[in-house]
Amino acid sequence: MKLYSNEIVFRGHPDKVCDQISDALLDEYLKGDKNSRCGIEVMGGKGKIFITGEVTSKSKVDIPKVVKRVLHDIGYDTNYKIINNLGIQSKDIALCTSNSNLGAGDQGIMFGYACNQTNKYLPKAMVILQELSMEYDLLRKKDSRFKSDGKAQITGYYDENMNLIKIKYFTISYQNTEKERDKTDKIIKSLVKKICDKYSIKVEKYLINPTGRFKIGGFEGDAGLTGRKLLIDNYHTFSKVGGGAFSGKDPTKVDRSAAYKARLIAVDYLKKYNLKWCTVSISYAIGIKKPLSITIDSNIGNIAVDNKLYNECMPENIIKDLCLLDKCYYETSKYGHFIN
Repeated sequence: MKLYSNEIVFRGHPDKVCDQISDALLDEYLKGDKNSRCGIEVMGGKGKIFITGEVTSKSKVDIPKVVKRVLHDIGYDTNYKIINNLGIQSKDIALCTSNSNLGAGDQGIMFGYACNQTNKYLPKAMVILQELSMEYDLLRKKDSRFKSDGKAQITGYYDENMNLIKIKYFTISYQNTEKERDKTDKIIKSLVKKICDKYSIKVEKYLINPTGRFKIGGFEGDAGLTGRKLLIDNYHTFSKVGGGAFSGKDPTKVDRSAAYKARLIAVDYLKKYNLKWCTVSISYAIGIKKPLSITIDSNIGNIAVDNKLYNECMPENIIKDLCLLDKCYYETSKYGHFIN
């Protein structure tokens, strides 16, 4: 047995709020122009929300309106000063992202992962935390004692195959009004127990708001930044992750689209070879149409890759295969990207 930890943040965590704003703006640009090229970054804190990055699009987007819609949906006050510092995509990068010459929009290494621990092909502890995050979002909408910000962490006992046996510490920090804390803590525990019982996992000890108080949260208590929760958006440390964030990026940005593709390949190979786990890595050079390398590793060792897979992972084919332009990225980024 060994101890291992993973964590998640709730929708109202400042970093995750920035992810959602980036993706909601991306959605609006793509609605009006499917060929929009976007790399939108957001920083928030202390009464201000700063939006920067690059956008080349025929769409006209009411940026303050979109930002305030997202804040309201998350449960935040909408009274923020919104600073628009967006520019256009570099013409040098645009040379490789036009429809007639669709190469990779960036260099980098992207990873996809799947395992056989759950029907979502994700680690059990990761799924438990994602379900808690979603359930908490529903809870705070029904009960005003619960506020939007928060995070949770599992420290569990694992066997030699990295299967979760039992949870030693379940840590939950949730923003609240600090009224009737005994009752709200009890609600949180019952919510966790309901989810863990689905997976036959027992919890030894709960650590709920370990400082003793969590009333000040959101952009008042902390600053937020797009892309600062890479591990949560990926696989919670159970797998390697690439260096690029997802939110605010159109599908030509392979650090997003190729990571989605790698995840689908990992799931396919997991089923095809009846694997316990599978990791796929894909690397690109900016402007080049084909990947530089594709590696598939698993519990049975390395799996050979043919030229057909290289063709499937060309940026233009990834976009077609995944129908990425039809996605609602705002919905995708709420709780971490690989929920399904």
